[in-house]
Amino acid sequence: MEPICFSDNPLFNGWGAPMRAETAIEGLEIIQGAIPEGLEGTLYRNGPDWQYPSGRDDDIFIDGEGMIHMFRFDQGQVSYRSRWVRTERFALQEQARRALFGRYRNRYTNAPEARNAHMGTANTTAMFHAGRLYALKEDDHPYELNPDTLDTIGRTDMDGQITSTCFTAHPKVDPVSRELLGFAYQAKDDGSRDIVYYLFDGEGRKVNEIWFEMPYAACVHDFAVTDEWIVFPFFPLITDMDAVKAGGPFFQWHPDRQTHIALVPRYGDASGICWFSGPASSAGHMLNAVRDGDKVHLDVVLYEGNCFPFFPMPDGTSTPTPPPFLTRLTCDLAGDDTGFSKNRLLDICCEMPRTDDRYQGRPYRHGFAILYQSRDGSSSVGRIDVHDGMVDIWSPGPGDMVQESQFVPRAPDAAEGDGWLLVPVSRVSQNRSDLVILDAGNLAAGPVATIRLPVRVRATFHGTWVPAEARA
Repeated sequence: MEPICFSDNPLFNGWGAPMRAETAIEGLEIIQGAIPEGLEGTLYRNGPDWQYPSGRDDDIFIDGEGMIHMFRFDQGQVSYRSRWVRTERFALQEQARRALFGRYRNRYTNAPEARNAHMGTANTTAMFHAGRLYALKEDDHPYELNPDTLDTIGRTDMDGQITSTCFTAHPKVDPVSRELLGFAYQAKDDGSRDIVYYLFDGEGRKVNEIWFEMPYAACVHDFAVTDEWIVFPFFPLITDMDAVKAGGPFFQWHPDRQTHIALVPRYGDASGICWFSGPASSAGHMLNAVRDGDKVHLDVVLYEGNCFPFFPMPDGTSTPTPPPFLTRLTCDLAGDDTGFSKNRLLDICCEMPRTDDRYQGRPYRHGFAILYQSRDGSSSVGRIDVHDGMVDIWSPGPGDMVQESQFVPRAPDAAEGDGWLLVPVSRVSQNRSDLVILDAGNLAAGPVATIRLPVRVRATFHGTWVPAEARA
């Protein structure tokens, strides 16, 4: 049996060092303030960790096995639990006691016993819908989890309703209609141009399914919704199966290709799709989309170039990562121009944008995002007014970092942005984490409560808040 030893890859040093541990802590220490009255429910977060060293030098930070995290708020106390998502990939490696999967999403670099396995890591987000909890990664089906213990129930196609080979890591659950909106890209096989949009009702029954073709075999990490339209941006990060079969990267950056936006009717069919295009750019995450008469606005963290430097150009050249700015892309359905316009909404670099989820696809004013203003590696959380550009900021301090925030309304009928912001904080110098509660309407005032974790929450990408009444 090979000894377990992670390489000197910077990915595995410092804060990024693999945790490889499941944790359960009943009653976390509250070191400042108090849990707001009425804040009852569960924050689920998801991110990658490394089960075994791969022995490769081309690992990337978005790879690794899914680790689901749970913060349960109950009568003024908070408990924490983390568990591996036991995917098919995880189980195979656990049995072999070594890494079996090679380059990111490239099955042609896997060990022979893993060539035909489902490769999904379930490491990107948590979704709760119709009473069920799922862990998601966009290259596989969801994995259902027990919402109390986080034990893995299993891989699911949602009772045969997901007809594609995979499902998005960025679904939208409409808290007003209770609908679930999702999609799959490269939906028939690796490298295919097929994409499918799904709409499920509040009970989890599929009520619409629209298949169409992308301009190229794109990476479509996120999408956005309005009351009438589903907004799909296609950026020229493209899969070339010849390169993949030769052991190369799953995506390559093509700066000579255009960005395309498809507006798909939310309740219609493929005959109603409208297309717009513009210069090459890229993005991972959407803040929101809004219909304004005949115009559809997509608010997105936009990179004027390649947002993923570890996916090179076809000749193998790596490209520098341009700064990400919150930008509004506008498609005019009434005009003759099939191009989209661009308007920067914020001059501070940012990522991981979130709204008050009740306003997804609806006219809104406030967004929340990680802000990058310092050269010491630290980050802040900001509330952005998309109407006037004003920003309210809280910083955890020099060298410390925030992870994606989660808004929780003060009450079900509270005004937009009236509530709490839950922010995981990486206390880098102390090699541990906090969970901070901020008043979402006054971030600069500092934490309402600080919840101390004696362990490190290594990295989480996305998550969701589930009110206590939703689990009853």
